[in-house]
Amino acid sequence: MAAKKTGFEEVEAILQDIGTKIEELIEKGKEAGGEAKEDIEKKIKDLKEKRTTLEAEFQKGKEKVEKLYNEKKEEMEPNLSASAEHFREGFKEILEGVRKLLGK
Repeated sequence: MAAKKTGFEEVEAILQDIGTKIEELIEKGKEAGGEAKEDIEKKIKDLKEKRTTLEAEFQKGKEKVEKLYNEKKEEMEPNLSASAEHFREGFKEILEGVRKLLGK
């Protein structure tokens, strides 16, 4: 079973697919002639510009999310550590109660 991709991995895969499609269009453009070739070359130029813009925006968004995640992680770490300690203490108390009930 394949591992589930994150949103970032999915977007990166889409951007790679766009790059592949652009390369295919370039190959078809080489075979075309006249007005069709000019149209294809214009579309290729437009697609490359849009792809570059998409990649830049994606990178900015990814950095923003990672920064926010790291900030929140650092902010929550003390609370999580304290909660884990409380959980361990509570679990020890439950085990001690079970032992007493069983007479051990």
